[in-house]
Amino acid sequence: MNTIPTRNPRDGRVDGEIDNWPATAIGELAGELRRAQGEWRSKGFSHRRQALLAWRGEIERRGEAITEALTADTGRRLISRFEVQKPINLIDYWLERAPAVLAGEAGQSDMAPTVDWRQVKAPYPLVGVISPWNFPLALAALDAIPALLAGCAVIVKPSEVTSRFVAPLAESIAAVPELHAVFRFITGDGAAGAALVDEVDAVCFTGSVATGRKVAVQAARRFIPAFLELGGKDPAIVTAGADLENAVRAIARSAFGATGQACQSLERAYVARAVYDDFLAALVAAAADIQLNDGDIDAGELGPLIFAGQAATIRRHLDDARSRGARVHCGGEIEHHGGGDWCRPTVVSEVSGDMLIMREETFGPVITVSPYDSTDEAVAAANDSDYGLSAAVFADSREEAEAIAARLEVGGVSINDASLTAGANDVEKNSFRFSGLGGSRMGPSGMGRFLRKRALLYQTVPATSIHGL
Repeated sequence: MNTIPTRNPRDGRVDGEIDNWPATAIGELAGELRRAQGEWRSKGFSHRRQALLAWRGEIERRGEAITEALTADTGRRLISRFEVQKPINLIDYWLERAPAVLAGEAGQSDMAPTVDWRQVKAPYPLVGVISPWNFPLALAALDAIPALLAGCAVIVKPSEVTSRFVAPLAESIAAVPELHAVFRFITGDGAAGAALVDEVDAVCFTGSVATGRKVAVQAARRFIPAFLELGGKDPAIVTAGADLENAVRAIARSAFGATGQACQSLERAYVARAVYDDFLAALVAAAADIQLNDGDIDAGELGPLIFAGQAATIRRHLDDARSRGARVHCGGEIEHHGGGDWCRPTVVSEVSGDMLIMREETFGPVITVSPYDSTDEAVAAANDSDYGLSAAVFADSREEAEAIAARLEVGGVSINDASLTAGANDVEKNSFRFSGLGGSRMGPSGMGRFLRKRALLYQTVPATSIHGL
């Protein structure tokens, strides 16, 4: 099996390798898991519950090893600890709520009153999950765990940029034979991802719009559902009556947290002109107070840029903005410390809607700030985007915030806070525009999208003959 070199984002060194699974091996694995899925489904939810509980315990036992591997992948220790906790939390959540989603329904047809019906739910036999490099374990678990409890077999391929964690995680799965029979992680590049899509009955993809479009086309050719969570260019609207201290605190956390490497990170802020100067000054001050943890991984708030290619995107956006007259108040440079790529929190003003930094996803600790004179202007600017993932509104009343939120072309709006969709995974939402496709990965639909509905129709009177039509 060929291998792919792995790069340490903190020092830029190539310090390992991962297997690059070929299409033939992926096909063989898919066949193996398909054969096991029938028993996994037929043994029922109680069997699946016990297997997931056993895996929960194995993750806890191996938590430190998985955390250290994720830390090597992403250059972040604190967030890696959060990622290891995520599948544990999701198992707890779905074990409590899955029975209600799995339950069938029964009744009498309103359109054909002599027909009684019962609905049963059939899982897709094999689900493929392709997770991104920014949160490779957490976002894989968000799709894989409900699919497993629904009765599906699952193969996960994380980004080749961050796949070192697969080795210790695979050990935790192998320790639970019943789960290992239907749940595997593979590693590889884009060709491996394409091969996976060719083998499964439904695919979940989190990543860029460009790659998501390829996945969608490939899935459409095979007539399988594609659940896509793609990029964002999330806006915030701050009204004149908003609590500015609260708004600055939330927007700084969203824009700069995780080094801005999250799809729901705020990248654009529109602020009422009456409070614009005060807001901008306070946000710049908050940004200046955030420190890189380039020396001590346990000190400071901002880790490195995980993917080297993202540094080039950030630099291109900032160079374009500067050349068109934008003002960079802080940060604004790709720095190199110990061989890694780093970017300090960056606040940009005096921008125009045609700049790359306003049109494309930057995916770094960078936010633009623009003044507005009317709510209509703010809403129009916020909606002037190809994306529609999420947004934030800060106002002095719930009524005002909700009125603004109702006009935003996005799937989730945080009110008087930011990026709440990252934690409130129990609230259904859809991605608008180019930010995604398919059923909500949040709330009951997070499991329901893996279940097809089969109707059993019972005629309660003698069947009609052809002459009775």
